Amino acid sequence: MQSVLIDSLEKVLGDSPPRPAELIGGAHASGFLGEVLSMQVALLLIKGDAPDTASPDRSAHAPRDLEDATAVVRVQLGGDLAERARVHAVRRVPVSSPAPEDPDEHYLATEPGEYPDLLEPIIGPTVQLSAGIWESLWIDVVPVDEADAGEHTLTISLTSADGEHVLAEHSALLRIHPHRLPELDLVNTHWFHADSLSTYYDVAVFSERHWELIEAFLASAREMDVNSVLTPTWTPPLDTAEGQTRPVVQLVGIRDLDGEYSFDFHRLNRWLEICRDLGIRSLEIAHLFTQWGARFTPAIQVETIEGLEDRFGWHVPATSPAYRRLLSALIPALRAHLETWWDGQVLWHISDEPHADHLEEYKAAKAQVADLLEGAQVVDALSSFAFAEQGVVDTPIVATDHVGPFLEAGRTPWVYYCVSQNRDVANRYIAQPSVRNRVLGRQLFAFDAPGFLHWGYNFWWSQFSLEPIDPFQDTCAGGPFFGGDAFAVYPGPDGTPWLSIRHRVFAQAMADHRALSWLAELTDRPSAKALIDEGGTLTYSSFSYDVSAHLRSRQEADEKILAALLAS
Repeated sequence: MQSVLIDSLEKVLGDSPPRPAELIGGAHASGFLGEVLSMQVALLLIKGDAPDTASPDRSAHAPRDLEDATAVVRVQLGGDLAERARVHAVRRVPVSSPAPEDPDEHYLATEPGEYPDLLEPIIGPTVQLSAGIWESLWIDVVPVDEADAGEHTLTISLTSADGEHVLAEHSALLRIHPHRLPELDLVNTHWFHADSLSTYYDVAVFSERHWELIEAFLASAREMDVNSVLTPTWTPPLDTAEGQTRPVVQLVGIRDLDGEYSFDFHRLNRWLEICRDLGIRSLEIAHLFTQWGARFTPAIQVETIEGLEDRFGWHVPATSPAYRRLLSALIPALRAHLETWWDGQVLWHISDEPHADHLEEYKAAKAQVADLLEGAQVVDALSSFAFAEQGVVDTPIVATDHVGPFLEAGRTPWVYYCVSQNRDVANRYIAQPSVRNRVLGRQLFAFDAPGFLHWGYNFWWSQFSLEPIDPFQDTCAGGPFFGGDAFAVYPGPDGTPWLSIRHRVFAQAMADHRALSWLAELTDRPSAKALIDEGGTLTYSSFSYDVSAHLRSRQEADEKILAALLAS
């Protein structure tokens, strides 16, 4: 066996030895209490010398069939933080569309293939790996209390399955600071799709099992420092082909039994309770009008004397008087209820991604609700500066490759990226290096962004939601999206969220932001920004891919935080 200790920003593609981890400030990984410290061990099992073949079958959810040359390796951790550690096998997943036809130079792969992404939890002491190709094990260490602070050595021993033959040993040096990072001070939302859970696991919407899944996957989103959640007050009118529908996930019960609307919020209250318990501090109300133009109404069901009616949807225009009648009753009732039952932020959406030629339709839709949303914060993902210039939207959320005019006008907008932001800017595709994912944290800090939005935390559908997909077999939403755009988490067996490399690295990006924000508070903002501005060249579309420099700047920020705390 060949093996090497590597950092969490290296992706092991399988065909060549990966870059070894460096000691940064005397440690392979360092951070604060509660911060997840991650590292990897990459290993190459030589065919013909594999220690144990023909092991028990791997999970049925594994992304590809095992080759004949496989081996079982026992993983043993030692040291006083071993109990704080969790081990995952990094699994490759199929990526049919890794990159655009004209990619920039910073993609790891541009041809379809299988690439590392899925973090499969290791149950028990052994793991099955393929021989003849570089694989990796992902190790998370989560220090939780002050007793964990200090310098530690985590030993990682790889042996044959019976433990008799040592194949490799590594010592990872860890440094834990005796403080906790402050909470993230921007809104971080990755849209949560409740219907993906009910559909993939084949459970009834809002059944007890569905609620268990919702809570488990919301908890996994919190591990990515998500603090705002798209809330399906009614089925969100997103990523749905015109004329098509997605499964109904409507939290608010709406009745029209005698010509007047009434509302039932008991399911919404359960959602609020879960969010509150998980530490989520912001709710996004589902969009009030359809995507890409705001021309129609969401799919909303109403209980009538005759039964449940699909009263609104693609068949009802946005400016319908009937829809205004509903909203005139629903929005005030919902706002009043949230004032009593929710003490966090509430964000409202009109329509997602209207383009410049949708300006008049967007204005008409907003006019339906402007008086009802007086005093509320309205945020929408749009990149046409005309919307902001004319004051049509309170808080624009701008694509990272279109943010220039907003910054030049002295605005500090929220930003987002998705499948279209595929050249030069940060993103989280499977085929991109992890530093391109992590750099977002410092970018958001440098430009004072109040929030970040991504459309797909767990979108397990083909494009336009025409059919469900198996994310273990399809990472590209049926083909048109680049691998990893549509989701950051996999549906593990028995309702267990299985994370991705991209999930873990995005959490690191948010930890970077938290550290920089804390340093700015303890010292001054220019000093904190100087650690990351790369000589004044850092922008949303220009940044260094030097992993060592990135890690060193974070370590320097931590050291300056500790010095400032000591001085105070």
